[in-house]
Amino acid sequence: MWCYPHARLDRAFPGNDLDVEVSYVEHHLVHLASAFIVSTFEDAPNASYFFIRGEMIIDNKNSAIESSVLNPCGIKVSIITVCHNSSATIRETIESVLSQDYPSIEYVIVDGYSSDGTMDIIREYRDSIDVLISEPDKGIYDAMNKGIQAATGEIIGILNSDDFYVDSTCVRRLIECMQAAGTDTVFADLVIVDSNNTERVIRYYDSGRFCPERLRYGWMPAHPTFYVKRALFETHGYYSLNYHIAADFEMVVRLLYSAGASYIHLPKVIVKMRQGGRSTSGLKSSWLLNLEIVKACRANGIDTSLWRLLLKIPVKLLEYIRKPA
Repeated sequence: MWCYPHARLDRAFPGNDLDVEVSYVEHHLVHLASAFIVSTFEDAPNASYFFIRGEMIIDNKNSAIESSVLNPCGIKVSIITVCHNSSATIRETIESVLSQDYPSIEYVIVDGYSSDGTMDIIREYRDSIDVLISEPDKGIYDAMNKGIQAATGEIIGILNSDDFYVDSTCVRRLIECMQAAGTDTVFADLVIVDSNNTERVIRYYDSGRFCPERLRYGWMPAHPTFYVKRALFETHGYYSLNYHIAADFEMVVRLLYSAGASYIHLPKVIVKMRQGGRSTSGLKSSWLLNLEIVKACRANGIDTSLWRLLLKIPVKLLEYIRKPA
């Protein structure tokens, strides 16, 4: 197994440095290069690690790959988990992804060079992780961008390391809904739960009330349930690094408002999100979030203000009272 410190996916096998012989590749494998990257998970300061599921036998002259990345059944979906020092929660996130009954999932993990044992936990699942990147990054949205650029699925979903799916059918239901409607994107509902007792629901986030006109009031679909055709990122760009906490909101504005991408809502709770994340950790983060929402709207031609965002507060408060059916 080979390790490429400081390498990026598109540079791991530049040019014709290796004479690669592929023993099995499905006819619809477009991003073949991504299937060549493997990792020994050896310790190296500030190193990038790349791992791809599948067996590789390699010498200096040729390689043979038995690729198990693609499942010929259904559209390939890439699920991206970004993490940094997430040892307390990463296991449940990984297991919820691996439990999904959708037959064609590529799992991508982007770790921000954790120092708390997160990587030790990830190593336990190395045979079930398709792509792993571990290196310092410029923040959560930089990590998301690395994951998207590494992914080869036709559809992209992001599940952060303190979130998890509510059952094994979630990804399949999202993709079936998206395919049936013929849309560019799909989203669903989520619940925010007590970080110490994930059975205790604190807030119900209903994405069903979303429409692009409500972006000016700060409304957006629940981001961990937002699945997008990868072609949209390639056409309209990746997450902006000009935002600390609201680049996901800006992405929704860019795709669903500026680009006019089509969407469908699945009226089902798909994800449990632990309270205490960047956007749910108190008044200071809420203030910064709203400032950045105004910035994101204005950057995309939507007229709004902090005063207008305040109009959503009464409805937001009802989310703490209302429970999912």
